[in-house]
Amino acid sequence: MKFGLSFLAWALASALFAAPAQAADSDLRAFVASSDRSPANRARDAFRHPEATLSFFAVKPDSVVVEILPGSSGYWTEILAPFLKARGRYIAAIGDPRSTSAEAQQDAAAFKANFVAAPDRYGAIETTWFKGDEYPIAAPGEADVVLTFRNIHNWMAAGEAPAAFAAFFKALKPGGVLGVEEHRGRSNQPQDPLAKSGYVREDFAVALAEAAGFKLLAASEINANPKDTKDYPAGVWTLPPTYRLKDVDRDKYAAIGESDRFTLKFVKPPQ
Repeated sequence: MKFGLSFLAWALASALFAAPAQAADSDLRAFVASSDRSPANRARDAFRHPEATLSFFAVKPDSVVVEILPGSSGYWTEILAPFLKARGRYIAAIGDPRSTSAEAQQDAAAFKANFVAAPDRYGAIETTWFKGDEYPIAAPGEADVVLTFRNIHNWMAAGEAPAAFAAFFKALKPGGVLGVEEHRGRSNQPQDPLAKSGYVREDFAVALAEAAGFKLLAASEINANPKDTKDYPAGVWTLPPTYRLKDVDRDKYAAIGESDRFTLKFVKPPQ
């Protein structure tokens, strides 16, 4: 595989300087630690490592960031929107407005009520629609960073994973970053094409991104969990915070914690 000199130079500079500079960002640290965040979201920080994860993805205060399907609880919105409020832009790609799912419609409505309707706190949050590549999640080449957290398994189940990555590629500017986090499947087992357990092999996700034109820039073990054996009766949803089995072996699953996750940084190659 051959890369142009400009891409190699850019990639090396990014790897050496981008993440360390962000790790020292006191504003990001302050927004992660903010008491304005909901207690439920803050309780998940031990498993989600928000400061380290956003630093790894090189999110800067002046970035144009698109988050895919932020959800009604807005775990990342509570951090990203205030962080980007003064100098950057936060774009939330929410669900398909044509969806017949009552849950999806309620989720979108709750996100708007909780976050879009509070500009004093979160700034001017922009919303776009997301369903594969049916809608533009941002203007072509507009985004510095696109972020997706634990969504790939759903797109695989719907047959929309390749289209989703195509939408990300269109939205990012050349040199832009795609940040991906997902429940990590076993590398010694075949990938279920529908990801019914919720787990996705890391190499499978890399192949999806590369097929869309992305290049893998770095991988991190920030969100790894070696306690996760990935063999549960109700798949990944057996673990917290879902506890799909309710009180059955709840203490056992609580001791494991949230899932083992891969965290990958891709780049849209400069043209």
